[in-house]
Amino acid sequence: MNALELIRQFLVDRLGVAEADVKPDAVLADLGVDSLMLAELMFEAEDRLGIEIASDQTPPSTVADMVAIIEALSSTKTG
Repeated sequence: MNALELIRQFLVDRLGVAEADVKPDAVLADLGVDSLMLAELMFEAEDRLGIEIASDQTPPSTVADMVAIIEALSSTKTG
């Protein structure tokens, strides 16, 4: 599962967002993602992909920002 698929599945399942609305340029807040939901999304990514997102990570504002964070951490993961 790639980062965009993970985010799309999370937003569809948890917030009922239409799959077509989860595009790279979509603003997370516009999709209904508040700070608590963003934390849950980050924890989900950590659990599913075996990555660790730093607690001081600048919060992403768009789907593309979140994808970039996940992909950067996934590419540096060993094993």
